[in-house]
Order: sequence, then structure tokens, then C-alpha cells
Amino acid sequence: MASEITLDELRARAARAGIELTEDELKELLPGVNRSHKQVNDLRELHSDADEPAGVFAAGRGQRE
Repeated sequence: MASEITLDELRARAARAGIELTEDELKELLPGVNRSHKQVNDLRELHSDADEPAGVFAAGRGQRE
């Protein structure tokens, strides 16, 4: 799994996105950002290209006018 996002990385990412945050706001957001980052990485580990969907939804098929 990727390492946690640091305060400096969060500051840089916010600046790149054009979001101005105070140091206190960054510190408050960091635990939630790292929690979400971990959840995304956990989900990526669960995904397998070998898993095919059981069926395909096709809106509009079989409708009668």
C-alpha cells in the first residue's frame, strides 16, 4: 500500500487545485484524507481484471413502443 499523505503533500495538492487552506485547516483535513486514501488503495487491491460481470445492463433493449 502507498504511504500516508504528508502535510506538505496535502498543502501542495491543495495549492495545485487552487484551494487556499490555512495550516489549521490542513491539519484538520489530513486524517480524513489519509483514511480515504487508504480506503481507495484497499478497494484497488480487491479489484481483479479476471472478474467479469455476470450480466450486462442495456437500457432501452426490449422496450416496445
